[in-house]
Amino acid sequence: MYWGILHRAIFLDLLRVFAMALLALTGLLLLGGILAEASQRGLPPGQLLSVIPLIIPSTLPYTLPTTTLFATCIVYGRLAHDNEILAVKSSGVHLIHVIWPGLLLGATVSAVTVGLYYDLIPRTHHELRVRVLRDVEEYLYSMLKREGKLRHPKLNYEIHVRLVQGRKLLDAVFMRRDPTGLRFDLIARAQEAELLVDLAHNKIYVQMKHCHVANDSGEYEGFVENQNWPVELPEDLTNFKKTSARSMTWLELWHEADETERKKRKFQTDLAAHQAVLNTGKAPANYPIHVETQRNEIKHSDAHLSQLHTEMHSRPALALGCFCFVLVGCPVGIWFSRSDFLSAFITCFLPIVSIYYPLLLAGTNLSKMGRIHPGLGLWIPNVLMALIAAFLFRRLLKN
Repeated sequence: MYWGILHRAIFLDLLRVFAMALLALTGLLLLGGILAEASQRGLPPGQLLSVIPLIIPSTLPYTLPTTTLFATCIVYGRLAHDNEILAVKSSGVHLIHVIWPGLLLGATVSAVTVGLYYDLIPRTHHELRVRVLRDVEEYLYSMLKREGKLRHPKLNYEIHVRLVQGRKLLDAVFMRRDPTGLRFDLIARAQEAELLVDLAHNKIYVQMKHCHVANDSGEYEGFVENQNWPVELPEDLTNFKKTSARSMTWLELWHEADETERKKRKFQTDLAAHQAVLNTGKAPANYPIHVETQRNEIKHSDAHLSQLHTEMHSRPALALGCFCFVLVGCPVGIWFSRSDFLSAFITCFLPIVSIYYPLLLAGTNLSKMGRIHPGLGLWIPNVLMALIAAFLFRRLLKN
């Protein structure tokens, strides 16, 4: 009998423990980690609360495997501790039949994770970024309040303030770099300043009152009662397009990969044509520049494809991790035979933390860099977990 009263009882117990653990772990992550990080990045409380529904889906690929393992260790450890496993074996039921509910839970959670990755997780990840950046002015004020300065590697200016009071920047210093970017050709100090963001023209207007202007050598150039300095907004704060693979849905990933492959083939064709002209020795003077540009474009396409292919493999690989964790958790929980669930869970989870996730992280990074194929880098941890589970089940069935 593959599904009877015993199986339903075990499966419902697994679901109960799984739901409680998922709720507790998600709450801990939000309160102790993610929300603290969001606060450090300058999100106001109102905006912080509004993005919680967008944060939770991105945590599920990491909380679901952990809570699946936790539930498996608790339920099967308690069954073994209460001698229910022994009673089942004594009645002539093979031990593998007791494992079916755990396998069903692992397969269900893996399928749910794949479904979340298909659309919901990438959409909420992108919406979270857009929502944070949409109120650019609030973001900049929060950064100034937190760090006391506004500095960006792509900007030719810096803003430093002593204190932020509401919309007022007290004792503000505005420094603009010269075209070389090596020194500041203008330094303006004001008792009070204010930022105005114009997204339509991609500008920040730094309005300064009681402003003293000098150059980088400290030479005094003048005083103005009111001065408005227009400067460029960083592209990172105004680009709402999906540029990262994590923000793309499954269909968008495939479309982007096909489009990138098409562009790469075109660059390769153009490179071959230009190189053939260069080999004749009669090429125009600008041909070497075109050849180098096309080679750089091909390298850029390869790097982008590595990112996309890594994301394509990482999503199902992370989802399958739920099932692999169940395969390991069932025999470990039965072996420990304790109602003390923490012992079984920690014994099972520590090797996973020290082996599975480091291998997964290393494989992801190497795949993104194009060093190894994503199919190798992302699936080795799951294969290793399956081999460990096979060894544990063999030992369990023998004993």
